[in-house]
Amino acid sequence: MRRTRSLILTLVTAVAATVGAAWVALPAFAAGATATFVKTADWGTGWEGKYTITNGGASTLSGWAVTFDLPAGTTLGSYWDALLTSSGQRHTFTNRSWNGTLAPGASTSFGFLATGSGSPANCQLDGAPCGGGPTPTPTGTTPPATTAPPTTPPATTPPATTPPPTTAPPTGDLPKHLLTGYWHNFDNPAVELRLRDVPAEYDLVAVAFAEATATPGAVTFAVDPGLSAALGGYSDAEFTADVQALRSRGRKVILSVGGETGRVAVNDAASATAFADSTYALLRRYGFDGVDIDLENGLNPTYMGQALRALRAKAGPSLIIAMAPQTIDMQSPAAGYFKLALDIRDILTVVNTQFYNSGAMLGCDQNAAYPQGSVNFIVALACIQLEAGLRPDQVGLGLPAGPGAAGGGIVAPSVVNAALDCLARGTNCGSFRPPRTYPGIRGAMTWSINWDVSNGNGFARTVKPHLSTLP
Repeated sequence: MRRTRSLILTLVTAVAATVGAAWVALPAFAAGATATFVKTADWGTGWEGKYTITNGGASTLSGWAVTFDLPAGTTLGSYWDALLTSSGQRHTFTNRSWNGTLAPGASTSFGFLATGSGSPANCQLDGAPCGGGPTPTPTGTTPPATTAPPTTPPATTPPATTPPPTTAPPTGDLPKHLLTGYWHNFDNPAVELRLRDVPAEYDLVAVAFAEATATPGAVTFAVDPGLSAALGGYSDAEFTADVQALRSRGRKVILSVGGETGRVAVNDAASATAFADSTYALLRRYGFDGVDIDLENGLNPTYMGQALRALRAKAGPSLIIAMAPQTIDMQSPAAGYFKLALDIRDILTVVNTQFYNSGAMLGCDQNAAYPQGSVNFIVALACIQLEAGLRPDQVGLGLPAGPGAAGGGIVAPSVVNAALDCLARGTNCGSFRPPRTYPGIRGAMTWSINWDVSNGNGFARTVKPHLSTLP
């Protein structure tokens, strides 16, 4: 996110996304390798499962495949850190490019969401029992090793409509499809606003920004003196009252950390603790409903994940956790921001990727670099996240609110609506069509509320009503 009118960001190269992968023959079984299953969450109508593959043998495991049955009536939804092929109720997960090689003693894991009851049965790792031992004759029908996984259909093929995957219990009482906007805690050419004057269309308001202190990982926040002066006086006490005013109107208010110039560094256990403690103190002081991670200068997914889990342990399950990565940060599940999102998806509310200021980028089809500022760009890049492990309700579309808000990628609000339609219904697409529809797509975000007000509120007044029409 940017504070000034000059908002140009040039990215010369794009990281190739690793969403698609070619099917390979099953590797030879390595003695001593095991695959252990655990349900990491269960909410009655569905559950989240996790398999951990451990190489207990003396030689390196080069690739793996875990196959199991699910009970009749139980279906798979989203999955992550593996590739999937299915034949009836028999499912096979194989490694991705970055987690297939396991040295002796090493382990990796993948996960998935399921609708229905029951647990996996007749599990095999590379054709042998998941717990180790001799190879049995499996019950039921196993898929042939030469079967290719589904691929993205050509542009002329409509996407298949699939039931939305089961989602984890919702965070708080946010709407199914929501509009997020950033509020400026600084003075720039956009209209200055008191928080209580945020237009009613916004469901989730992200206060920009909390900033670093001299203590690594710790953050601080107070009303910006320049903003206060521009408003003729605006105190911390007035701001705090405004947070409560918005909440009383049914809105949620979260504290965004970082921004373009933010230098919050969470790179070890001590700084993770400092982040959790200081952020929790700010949530309690001002009444924020959660936190937004907008660190545009890189992050450590291991320790930021640790910090966010510690924060949630303090704040409780109603804590909203949002993210606003740049497009380059979400090109590959192996990238830090993407990895963080996948690592904490059990507590993550929404990722509102900034689909602007990026130049052309590869989409999930890996066929072309789509130019920013188009339906194709938004849909093809959102597809990466949707096909690589995030639930549809965790994916939002971040776009500029109009002139002045970004250096590139500005689109008419109608284009945002078209992208939402393409992802949710398979309608109003450009030449790119995703491999399936995602009726649970969470919604849209804009940088920023202030810029939207400056431009006549066109973004909120166009996109918010459209969100209520989605499935």
